[in-house]
Amino acid sequence: MEIKTIMVIGAGQMGSGIAQVAAQSGFTTILHDVNKEAVQRGLQGIQKSLAKFVEKGKLSAEEMEATLGRLQPCDDMAAAADCQIAIEAVVENMNVKANIFRELDRLAPADAILASNTSSLPITEIAAVTSRPEQVIGMHFMNPVPLMKLVEIIRGLATSDETYETIEALSRHLGKTPATCRDVPGFISNRVLQVMINEAVWCLYEGVATAEDIDMIMKLGMNHPMGPLALADLIGLDTVLAILEVLQAGYGDPKYRPCPLLRQYVKAGWLGRKSGRGFYRYG
Repeated sequence: MEIKTIMVIGAGQMGSGIAQVAAQSGFTTILHDVNKEAVQRGLQGIQKSLAKFVEKGKLSAEEMEATLGRLQPCDDMAAAADCQIAIEAVVENMNVKANIFRELDRLAPADAILASNTSSLPITEIAAVTSRPEQVIGMHFMNPVPLMKLVEIIRGLATSDETYETIEALSRHLGKTPATCRDVPGFISNRVLQVMINEAVWCLYEGVATAEDIDMIMKLGMNHPMGPLALADLIGLDTVLAILEVLQAGYGDPKYRPCPLLRQYVKAGWLGRKSGRGFYRYG
């Protein structure tokens, strides 16, 4: 399959990051969101990100303009008719994702591949709402997408070899390193990561140490570039909670039980960087 146009559904932090790397890699990129203001915020975020690359000498001004020229803002799902690959990057909610995949299945070309950037939800279940489960796959990017090299590729029960090979090659073309795993709750990245984050929240909840000291111990003692609580703030505490709930439901294991403090912060609207407050305050 010759890929010319990629459609990204969801113009939030992850979706705009995916759209940026797709456009930088030479693809015509449709950035879709039902909210026109979200699309504009996404484009502004991409422009700001590209400008930083120019300032650091990693991108020329001409390359920045060419990248922006390949981006097409959109709030109409009918644009899926023009893409060879659609990548969904919306909220971590099965009902929302299922509805999007039903629409994509109806509107996208018959040979188009439908990918999900889900961080924990089952690809097999998402694929089951379409008439093309063999062309549905998980393509889990890491945040921030323009900087992080990994793409976790998840094969559903019906995902074909051809679909997998196309997405693996696309990942490399986007400058990413693909790693593959089976379709299990949380895959590998979040099955391991969220247990660590949740345990750090429990330590804070129990008064074992301050947020700063918990993060410092993991940064200086374990050589992590970012502490688990700061990382949770970057991911979004609502997303962390949603993933832990998927893990708890999927495995039935109490080790995935979300800390009450995490639930309390989410209910308070303290979601991390995107809300200005989480385990830390942000200007």
